[in-house]
Amino acid sequence: MRQVGLIAGAAAVALVAAGAITYAVAEDGSGSTNSPAPTADSADAGFARDMAVHHQQAVEMSYIVRDRTKNVEVRRLAYDIAQTQANQRGMLLGWLDLWNLPKVSADPPMTWMGMGDMASGKDGALMPGMATNTELKKLSSLSGKPAEVFFLQLMTDHHKGGIHMAEGCVEKCRVGVEKRLAQGIVDAQQSEIQLMADMLKERGAKARS
Repeated sequence: MRQVGLIAGAAAVALVAAGAITYAVAEDGSGSTNSPAPTADSADAGFARDMAVHHQQAVEMSYIVRDRTKNVEVRRLAYDIAQTQANQRGMLLGWLDLWNLPKVSADPPMTWMGMGDMASGKDGALMPGMATNTELKKLSSLSGKPAEVFFLQLMTDHHKGGIHMAEGCVEKCRVGVEKRLAQGIVDAQQSEIQLMADMLKERGAKARS
């Protein structure tokens, strides 16, 4: 599927652009770099912490399925997701370091969105869209087409949760570079959801919700 490569290329361009402005972490969207750094309870910090955790699971799922199938298209998509989200996770954690803020919080995930009670955290699903520990174990036990279908279903759910969180940052975050990264996540993951819907259809399956 050439579309996988196109998405990967767009993601790479976005990462290069984001990397070029990583040091403009105090930009407030108006071009000023004199604004104070975000506080620990800000939307900027909350998004950085939560999306880093969310991304880490996507990376984990991607590497699991790469070991469970020989299908070139699924392996390529999994690799693209793993590389993109690992790089974005590094930027998010790097911003927290530059802001001198902790990478963990005593508050429940998504508190910065006013949704601290959204996910129970039961069986490891800390935020909406995240797979449970049981689902990750199941993915690791499958191979071939069943593994491909389950991965595409899990990742579709994962992307939907990630998009919801990124849209929250677009609305609530103050740091310009972080808002732009969040919008890039929305755009890229919406495209990948459509791609995964097509891949599921080719396998006689569909998204779970």
